[in-house]
Amino acid sequence: MVLPLDGFRFAFGTLSVLPVRVSRWDREAARGGMLCAPLVGVVLGGLSAAVGLLLLLLGASSLLAAVATVAVPAVLTRGLHLDGLADTADGLGSGKPAEDALRIMKQSDIGPFGVIALVLVLFAQVAALSQLYGASWTGGAVAAVVSATAARLALTLAARAGVPAARPEGLGAAVAGVVPARAALLTALGTVVAAAGAGALLGAYDIGRTALSVVVAVGIAELLLRHCTRRFGGVTGDVFGGLAETAATTALVVLTLR
Repeated sequence: MVLPLDGFRFAFGTLSVLPVRVSRWDREAARGGMLCAPLVGVVLGGLSAAVGLLLLLLGASSLLAAVATVAVPAVLTRGLHLDGLADTADGLGSGKPAEDALRIMKQSDIGPFGVIALVLVLFAQVAALSQLYGASWTGGAVAAVVSATAARLALTLAARAGVPAARPEGLGAAVAGVVPARAALLTALGTVVAAAGAGALLGAYDIGRTALSVVVAVGIAELLLRHCTRRFGGVTGDVFGGLAETAATTALVVLTLR
């Protein structure tokens, strides 16, 4: 029987560099961990927002605060999701059959598609957060937390039953299909409601906007997931990283729209 603490440990131990000892690596622990993934987003997003707000308080520009806010989760995940985004872009951009594309994704170097994806995503995240911090410090902080949470919710949904692993080994295989579809849906609904609650800190209009940002973010991530599943035959750890960065960027872009 898996205990809630095992799930927390699995989530924070695999999705962050925070000092958490993972005691169980079986699929039951993975199920609890992937259901807890949005909570990792709340913590990492909160830490990144705190750094951004501190810089603003000390007189830094909204642009510098945005750069720091984007940098913190990258550091706290050792660039895991950014690396996955780059590898996924290289695999998809290669246009090669699944086996060859997966081999390209496993290589340690980054190809042109990966570089382009990283540049565009990081620029988009910084630009969006700079705009949001410039309009409201609180709005920027809320956006940092909401986008980080939406990113990890995309991982929960990608780990649902019915989504196969592309390889028999790796993190993707360890978590693929571990989350029951009903549990994934309930987690998604809870996250959307929580995002709406966060939006209430900014005003009535932002209740709907923050909720919408999460819905659109996981919707775009779902499209990418289905494309990757068709191209690679399933998911990998790199695909999970690509989904997280795609969802985070989408949520931030939606939050800039008025």
